[in-house]
Amino acid sequence: MSDWSSIRAKELLKILVGLGWEIKRTTGSHRVLSFPGKPDYVFSFHDREEIGPRMLSRIAKQTGITPADLR
Repeated sequence: MSDWSSIRAKELLKILVGLGWEIKRTTGSHRVLSFPGKPDYVFSFHDREEIGPRMLSRIAKQTGITPADLR
């Protein structure tokens, strides 16, 4: 069983921004996020899209979020 649960993209983006990620640029549904000392991350989800555990795990590897950050 995964430590990750599902979350809406809009909520995840809000969490990432709250953790210090900045929206560098927006083009349609694609947002480029930046964080000091990490490579840019392209957040390419529509606001109402549901992001499941497997995709959250992949996002975590690039952004450094943890399951505790989603609570």
